[in-house]
Amino acid sequence: MTKNTLIRQYSSSLEAGTDEAGRGCLAGPVTAAAVILPKDYSLPGLTDSKKLSDSLRYKLRPLIEKEALSFAVAHVFQEEIDQINILNASIKAMHLALNKLSVRPEFIAVDGNRFHSYQSIPHATIIKGDGKYLNIAAASVLAKTYRDDYMISLDKEFPVYDWAQNKGYPTIKHRKAILQFGKNKHHRTSFTLINEQLKLKL
Repeated sequence: MTKNTLIRQYSSSLEAGTDEAGRGCLAGPVTAAAVILPKDYSLPGLTDSKKLSDSLRYKLRPLIEKEALSFAVAHVFQEEIDQINILNASIKAMHLALNKLSVRPEFIAVDGNRFHSYQSIPHATIIKGDGKYLNIAAASVLAKTYRDDYMISLDKEFPVYDWAQNKGYPTIKHRKAILQFGKNKHHRTSFTLINEQLKLKL
């Protein structure tokens, strides 16, 4: 069952959940969100965003934003991803989202198993935390939908890559477009944009 808060001894404090979207993409930013929910919060259907349909994610987003004590979203773009690597970029995006919160959290619940301490605030990393804790699940929904919005906007300028559909992930159609048209400024040059197997097939 998805819980409201991570650790009960912190139940009287302000706990932020944070998660990212876009780590495995070939193009675009990695996007993170941080969310502080009210105590005893509940929202039917809220869970790991990867388990939700697009329509349900977008239905939940305004409900989360309306009820959250504070929320924020931040991008780290492809140029910096190439410079500092995707793990560090993901953690930086989480820190940037936490920076933008209007309420300072007293505890941070992080999806995954890696994080850098943030302003000496206690934190815990939880593998698959977006399916276990509502504040992380809420962050996953915001991170995913705001990143999707960004990639859909890019698709209007660069339709050949099909970003409105694949959101920058390494689909066959996306890789074939890179092979045919080349990469552009939004691609992550430190990633393998075209694999050898696809080259051989074509």
